[in-house]
Amino acid sequence: MSERQERFARGNPHAITKADLDDYARRLSNWGRWGDDDEIGTLNFVTPRMVAEAAQLVTEGARFSLGLPFEKDGPQTLSKIRTNPIHLMRMTGTDAVAGALDHMGLRGADDWIIMPLQSATHWDALSHVFFGDRMYNGYPATEVSSFGARKCGIEKAKDRFAGRGVLIDVARALGVDVLEEGFAITNDILDDTLARQGVTVQRGDFLMVRTGNLEHRQQLGSWGNYGGGDSPGLAFETAEWLHAKEVAAVALDTWGCEVRPNNSPGISQPWHWIVIPMMGLTMGENFYLKDLADHCAADGRYEFFFTAAPLNIPGSVSGVINPMAFK
Repeated sequence: MSERQERFARGNPHAITKADLDDYARRLSNWGRWGDDDEIGTLNFVTPRMVAEAAQLVTEGARFSLGLPFEKDGPQTLSKIRTNPIHLMRMTGTDAVAGALDHMGLRGADDWIIMPLQSATHWDALSHVFFGDRMYNGYPATEVSSFGARKCGIEKAKDRFAGRGVLIDVARALGVDVLEEGFAITNDILDDTLARQGVTVQRGDFLMVRTGNLEHRQQLGSWGNYGGGDSPGLAFETAEWLHAKEVAAVALDTWGCEVRPNNSPGISQPWHWIVIPMMGLTMGENFYLKDLADHCAADGRYEFFFTAAPLNIPGSVSGVINPMAFK
């Protein structure tokens, strides 16, 4: 751990309780802010003018894919509810050369993919997590059935993920390649990193927070406990920071965005409880940020044009993406 990382390694000051959740839910709720029928939450902050202004950040045409491959060797190694993608070939060049396709009058290849929609890089839709028996904007959790989400499905935001992106490279700011498991990124750390980078967060921004966790696992050649295990990530208190900044969305290079373990006995993923159903903030997980981070460090520019439209799957509680940054 670097000297700077040690200075900030204080984590959550006390155990997170249900009373804390209730307090944050009351103070940070965006229910009704954009009307009783709203289903996209903080993406409402992004205006057409903001998108047009963000497009002007592209000055050299540099392009960065921030998505993981959708492959069998992906990060879902510990999850009890998710698997890695399964790629199946329905027609192949071998079939074609063997003449097995000649009855169709066309030689070619065709394939399928079978996967949980949160198996690699994705958005969590606002129908993904509930607070009690309600989802974002007060819609009943029962609006999500075995037929999909009738409210707050990812398709409601299919054209909203474009605008100014900002990278907050916490690992580099703290002088390490990767933050340690269980390291909580606090509000002070976010502010300190932004100040060191010389960039400010504006209303409607898409924030990318780098811990180095995902790329570290790739370098090791093993996902280990990445998928569902202990991890660096955002401290519970950052929900308040994100609410005050009025950002559009936030994404990390980790499996679950928030720090794990998160000092909340009996409560799993407490930050999720507040950010998704109460604030209506879309979060992105498993973002690959190394190449973008290296470029930002080289030119000293941590803002860029960002886009990450999800597949238009009606009723889905998650959004499959290949996010892109342009500079």
